[in-house]
Amino acid sequence: MISVRGVTKQFGGLTAVENLDLDVGRGEVVGFLGPNGAGKTTTMRMLTGVLEPDQGSIYYDGRLISEDLNAAKKKVGYLPESNPLYSDMLVVEYLEYATSLRKMNQKDARSGISDAVDETGISEVFFRPISELSKGYRQRVGLAAAILHRPEILVLDEPAEGLDPNQRVDIRNLVSNLGQERTVLLSSHVMQEVEATCKRILIINRGKLIADGSVSDLLETGKGRSEYTVEIVGNGAVEKLTALNGVDSHTTEEVNGRTRVSLSVLGDEELRPVISQLAQQQGWILWELHKNQISLERLFRELTDNEEISK
Repeated sequence: MISVRGVTKQFGGLTAVENLDLDVGRGEVVGFLGPNGAGKTTTMRMLTGVLEPDQGSIYYDGRLISEDLNAAKKKVGYLPESNPLYSDMLVVEYLEYATSLRKMNQKDARSGISDAVDETGISEVFFRPISELSKGYRQRVGLAAAILHRPEILVLDEPAEGLDPNQRVDIRNLVSNLGQERTVLLSSHVMQEVEATCKRILIINRGKLIADGSVSDLLETGKGRSEYTVEIVGNGAVEKLTALNGVDSHTTEEVNGRTRVSLSVLGDEELRPVISQLAQQQGWILWELHKNQISLERLFRELTDNEEISK
């Protein structure tokens, strides 16, 4: 449904996106990840026709979008990270205004608004001022505006940004439902949302695509690395644990007077017996010891070198 071929975008001397190639199939819900300044938002703006590439081509369903940009924009709904709403409008007024911007006729506008309100669950705030809405409802209104023209493609840039945990779950479920009949490209910094919502993940860094695959496939690339959580009380515990064979990084925190150490370990050696025996020898009190599967968040940090670059 979406094809990107050799796309490059520069701003002055900064190359935001460089020779980018990617494909998103019809009906896929795809997570689009990258550290700050990696080129995600620039890519999304080019995909939606807001920005024009300096080089390369973008296609919707095999058709070059630059051949007829207006027709291409009818196929896509876009929720930018800022979700620019007019707070002095009622929800109904804002959605009607959005249909006028898209030059929808009266019949299509009415049915489009009705369907969008039902899909996003905003009927109870339909006649309320946007200024009175919670952050969660504001995101829902933004989503309603993005889908009222019944697009085949949805591009969502941080749709759950700033929401509390309950609101995040609501938006996550909403995006999953919206993705049942549409192609969705979703950007988020919250890995749990991506794992729960997306079937496939694209990771971009420094303007280049560095990973593409399902969550399970990408986590397979993390084999050969393990994570251990150790909660312990004892003198010199952190120093001795972090000196174990294969440990290349760690974090610590204090929990109820105990030290919780998270160890990242290279290699296939099983360290739980080693840690248990070391605790016994040193006379430490071992409160917790378990081995974790490498997380998507850890894999993301490794693939992007945990670097944040300026946009």
